[in-house]
Amino acid sequence: MTPIAQPPLSLYIHIPWCVRKCPYCDFNSHAVREEIPEEAYVAALLADLEQEMSGIEPRPLQSIFIGGGTPSLFSASMINTLLAEVEKRISFAPAIEITMEANPGTFEQEKFRGYRDAGVNRLSLGIQSFADEQLKALGRIHSGEEAVKAAGLARKLFDNMNLDLMHGLPGQSTAQALDDLRIAADLKPDHISWYQLTIEPNTEFHSRPPSLPVDETLWEIQEQGQQFLAEAGFQQYEISAYAQPGKRARHNLNYWQFGDYIGIGAGAHGKITLADGTILRRWKQKQPKAYMNPEKRLGGSEAIEKDALPFEFMLNALRLTDGVESRLFTERTGLNLDVIQSQLERAQKMGLLDTDPEKLAPTQQGRLFLNNLLEMFLEE
Repeated sequence: MTPIAQPPLSLYIHIPWCVRKCPYCDFNSHAVREEIPEEAYVAALLADLEQEMSGIEPRPLQSIFIGGGTPSLFSASMINTLLAEVEKRISFAPAIEITMEANPGTFEQEKFRGYRDAGVNRLSLGIQSFADEQLKALGRIHSGEEAVKAAGLARKLFDNMNLDLMHGLPGQSTAQALDDLRIAADLKPDHISWYQLTIEPNTEFHSRPPSLPVDETLWEIQEQGQQFLAEAGFQQYEISAYAQPGKRARHNLNYWQFGDYIGIGAGAHGKITLADGTILRRWKQKQPKAYMNPEKRLGGSEAIEKDALPFEFMLNALRLTDGVESRLFTERTGLNLDVIQSQLERAQKMGLLDTDPEKLAPTQQGRLFLNNLLEMFLEE
């Protein structure tokens, strides 16, 4: 194997609490039943970070993403403490991107300015829909009006704002899905994450499935929605990510380009390249109480086997509309591109992969049949 250059490094911070568990959500989130132990949890996060850093070559953080759950349940002062203490332990790259997820309820809106002052420079609002009927079906606790107000305030306070929207919602028509996109575009976000509702195991929707739009309607929504977003100036650069020029999510790009990321917090996952070239995945205990116990914090870790690396790399890289430069395969895996040459040629002959030797990118057909394309790189 070729020696692996140390990839860019990001940090993911998971805050697992939310007001109420949404029926479609399979993330590690827990409804608040008592006061959130902010100070104790932040102390656990910092101890977790210190432990993670012990086996990592020093590199500045390129991005931080604070996700959940609902991170905006935390006070602005505690987010300020968290980010300040993280910076004491690991340096921040110039112009670091620091994203925080927030819900558009009135209670959270009051904190937006405090989050900005704490160092958050990219706010991601979990709106999902602007239609009250759809929000009710999704179990969301905010209204469409609150969502518009929250986005308007965030637009004034942040130079970089993302709106999360879902489509293919229970009873949703094509016109309703497009209405959500029109309202979103009018709010002038820099980025829109627009993805289809899927029914996941271990969710309320899985045990009691709602009535979702038929496949023909889902296809119409996808096709017309992508056309609308393109006309509104949003370039699709990943399966469900659309950005104005220069506003692609750098944190998520690091995932898709097989960069390194430390994961701290209950249920957080990380991927780290060690000095000897071993690529390690680590994950933390999901239950907050177990996570805050230092002896139980680590859920597990495993090295990615050499034979699994091509699929792991492609699983991320081929999500990107433009793919990645071919050289990145060797730089991030240590493997010569020759090890997947036969799969590349077969995918190109089938019209699923671009024939440019300088990049690994799906064709339009390849994006439509991405699972088929990815299966070619599975270990046989």
